[in-house]
Amino acid sequence: MATPLIEIVDLYTGYNNVPVVRDLNLHVSPGEIVALLGPNGAGKTTTLLTTSGLNPIIKGDIKVFGRSIKGVRPHLIARQGLAHVLEDRALFFQLTVRENLELGSAKGTVDIDQALKYFPALQDIQGRRAGLLSGGQQQMLAMARALTSTPKVLMVDEMSLGLAPIIVENLLTILRQIVADTGAGVLLVEQHVHLALAIADRGYILSHGQLVIEGTAADLNANQRLLESSYLGGGELDAAT
Repeated sequence: MATPLIEIVDLYTGYNNVPVVRDLNLHVSPGEIVALLGPNGAGKTTTLLTTSGLNPIIKGDIKVFGRSIKGVRPHLIARQGLAHVLEDRALFFQLTVRENLELGSAKGTVDIDQALKYFPALQDIQGRRAGLLSGGQQQMLAMARALTSTPKVLMVDEMSLGLAPIIVENLLTILRQIVADTGAGVLLVEQHVHLALAIADRGYILSHGQLVIEGTAADLNANQRLLESSYLGGGELDAAT
């Protein structure tokens, strides 16, 4: 079995030394999309922030490419091959599309041109400032910029935020194609549960900071009652299982 790209072991993490996520175990292997799901406040974004080194580990461990990230600065984790598309997209609005891509690029023009192949809608607007783009174009730019670093693993947090479902479906299809082409792994946080599970290989569902369900995406997607119960809370989950 290949070494997981991300391996989270007995993780406790939160803010001001108060755990938001407790006793979490999950992994992401090369060439797979793993959906991290759950209601608002479940700890999904906190998990991603901790994995990229932006939030401290209280207890447990996270390994990226087989090495613990405890005490490792975020830019060094990124340099190893982890790219994180943040929930707010973190674009430089006063810079052009091309300039944003150049900031993320590891090798320059070759990587930028390769990333743009997945997002042809950006090709003809490379001179436009990022702040003038639509929400869908901004999300494409955030993902394209992440790809310019040629990541081995990509974490995407709520790509659907503020976007119409048809745009989200298109972006998720592109994400699946990226994985097929590159062999990268993806850890995906997404509020459109069924759309995410339609392109994912496996899924984990958090509730109140703890893992309540894990399984193949197909099994999770097929069990509507179980999904609904996991989003409603513990009592309903017990009844459904």
